Amino acid sequence: MTEIDIPELALVALVGISGSGKSTFARANFAPTQVLSSDYFRGLIADDENDQSSSADAFDVLHYVAAKRLKAGRLTVVDATNLQSHARAGLVKVAREHDVLPVAVVLDVSESVAWERTQSRPDRTFGKQVLTRMHRDLRRSLGQLAREGFRKVHMLRGAEEIAGATIRYEKLYNDRRELTGPFDIIGDVHGCRAELDLLLEKLGYPAEGVHPEGRTAVFVGDLVDRGPDSPGVLRRVMAMVGAGSAICVPGNHEQKLARKLNGRQVQLTHGLPETLAQLEQEPPEFVQEVRTFIEGLVSHYVLDGGKLVVAHAGLKEEYQGRASGRVRSFALYGETTGETDEYGLPVRYPWARDYRGSAAVVYGHTPTPTPEWINNTICLDTGCVFGGKLTALRWPSRELVSVPAAREYYEPARPLVVARPDTGLDLQDVTGRRHLDYGYGRTTIPAENAAAALEVMSRFALAPETLIWLPPTMAPCSTATVEGYLEHPSTAFADMRSAGAGTVVCEEKHMGSRAVVRISREGSGDAIWTRTGRPFFDAERNAALLTRVRAAAIEAGVLDDGWLLFDTELLPWSAKAGGLIRERYAGVGAAGRAALPAALAVLDRVAARGLDVTALRQRMELRAEEVAGYSAAYRAYVRPTAGLDGVTLAPFAVLAAQGVSHSDKDHGWHLDIADKLVAADPALFTPTRRMVIDLSDPESERAATDWWLELTGAGGEGMVVKPWAGLGATDTRGRLIQPGVKCRGREYLRIIYGPEYTRPEQLERLRARNLGRKRGLALREHGLGLAALDRVAEQAPLWKVHELVFAILAAESEPVDPRL
Repeated sequence: MTEIDIPELALVALVGISGSGKSTFARANFAPTQVLSSDYFRGLIADDENDQSSSADAFDVLHYVAAKRLKAGRLTVVDATNLQSHARAGLVKVAREHDVLPVAVVLDVSESVAWERTQSRPDRTFGKQVLTRMHRDLRRSLGQLAREGFRKVHMLRGAEEIAGATIRYEKLYNDRRELTGPFDIIGDVHGCRAELDLLLEKLGYPAEGVHPEGRTAVFVGDLVDRGPDSPGVLRRVMAMVGAGSAICVPGNHEQKLARKLNGRQVQLTHGLPETLAQLEQEPPEFVQEVRTFIEGLVSHYVLDGGKLVVAHAGLKEEYQGRASGRVRSFALYGETTGETDEYGLPVRYPWARDYRGSAAVVYGHTPTPTPEWINNTICLDTGCVFGGKLTALRWPSRELVSVPAAREYYEPARPLVVARPDTGLDLQDVTGRRHLDYGYGRTTIPAENAAAALEVMSRFALAPETLIWLPPTMAPCSTATVEGYLEHPSTAFADMRSAGAGTVVCEEKHMGSRAVVRISREGSGDAIWTRTGRPFFDAERNAALLTRVRAAAIEAGVLDDGWLLFDTELLPWSAKAGGLIRERYAGVGAAGRAALPAALAVLDRVAARGLDVTALRQRMELRAEEVAGYSAAYRAYVRPTAGLDGVTLAPFAVLAAQGVSHSDKDHGWHLDIADKLVAADPALFTPTRRMVIDLSDPESERAATDWWLELTGAGGEGMVVKPWAGLGATDTRGRLIQPGVKCRGREYLRIIYGPEYTRPEQLERLRARNLGRKRGLALREHGLGLAALDRVAEQAPLWKVHELVFAILAAESEPVDPRL
């Protein structure tokens, strides 16, 4: 029995004359979907598998399908004679275009055996001279296959060997998906042995390199050059790799060093002379070990089930897990634009901004002062040798750990800090599918959501530099089981208790329009905007409203020389949503109030004639009562306004100020400032009633429930239950919890779900509503908003703030039931 080794991802060309058993061999060793037969494609084109005149078109289609399979990472087998070099060249070209290995399997049988088989097939009508020509072409091909580019050539001679052959699949060297970590991925060391030792110690690696918790170090390359002790770095990394506690990919500096050690001509620049001088002090055996070590390094690794890719200069999605010179070159050097900068260095193409892959790509190569996640990629080269830091990324926790350089060992050719101009987002930042890591989590922005957000941002919203935060959607409490209620305080409290909140504040939920307000003493950049970033009123009314807010904040003593950002509710609802109320709600109420009394009058006349319509009349009476309740519910949130007369603001959180985020403050602090604003201008500001309750005290919960019943019974919308700890509240595992869950009253929900929603059968149907998507969306938007506030406080570039705000806006186009 003969075993044939084939890479798991490859283009396999079967080579043999007609009658050599290629199709039989393919059926025995490969799945039917993996095999592309030239006969089959001729049949598709010409309805005749033997029509040789259709071969050119058939192979065009075959190559197209092969390309699609290889692009998707699927083994592909081509069942054709493949006896001519030009036919094989087309297959090698397709393989190279998709960075997979071309493999040839030659089935060599005698001409007599092939002719016997051919004669037994009625669809084969050519003469024996054709087989003789094929056999001659095969003999001529055998010595050419390797030169043509086939990385492996397997010879099977005779019918018996062909029938007994089996396939054994080989994993590519870069495929280490079975290694799941945890990993410590370490950026470019560049000969900084002392800093490497400190970082490894900080990460928990003892001197011998084996981590007590079984962690594995992963080095992104560029171990050598420029620094004071490249041999020391090599010695420690080689020892860790040899012990199985580390893996390493090569950097471009290792590649250049290996070429020099092998006697090749290279330019002695960029720190290589220093490394060579240091190696001259080492024994020749060590230098030989270094050369062997470098030459054995694999261009990149795919790890953790395909979730993680490590390469020195990064790797595009289509190159991951592939093997070719092009892939190795990208992994070592990245991609350049062909231009040079003012320092005479190549301008690198920002491939990470175009990256849309699901695997996280961790790399080095390009020094940066601070690692940043960009579309699920991160560069860990923080310029240690240039006086920066040596940085590691812990996976899968994504925690960054670093140690500072003892000094600047090598002067960089260009400044380490090459900041992106702070001009906000550009089109490439907001189009297409994007991955975003924002500190509180990770999210993927689908292309269609990005397009929707771009339309809102470009057509309706305020200037992006103004929009430093957008309010998240709010999650409803779990569906109640209390008879007659869809939402009830008992489930809101249970939600918070299960999230780990011990003390909560129940705040009156104002029925208005969410408004974000930014004010400053000098009035520069002041604005008020909606949940989707649109201006609230016309410019004149906005300016007048902001002037009053500014005066009240100064009077209350809460506005210093900087600026403040408030989260508020603008009342009444009709001030902003008058058109919505008329079109969506008032029409329903008006129709019911007009039709149902008339229907009842008809039923009364019918009853007067002696017909029993009691049951029908009771249903109509119930509907009339429900419509009356529906109309009363929405009318409670409508009051006349003229200009700003009758318009008020209900502040409930101070989000940020100049250079600081207030997400760490508890709600008592926020509401205290809100009360000061109300006291300063009670005509403009509406107070927010609240109760603080202890979730471990049933009496406290009962009191809050009674308060909610009183509030909603008087026409109030309901309440929001928030963790007392504040916006940044987390659970016991350090994860964000909902900043608040809304618990709405029976009559308010009548507006949302329709006049008849309180009927038992309707409530039972509504209790099956799915809240998971809405809750996930609320938590994701909340995390993005907190990250935006953090970046504002850190005075990060505006584009880094805007990308988070844009992500919130994109999330708003998620297909979620708007009634929730």
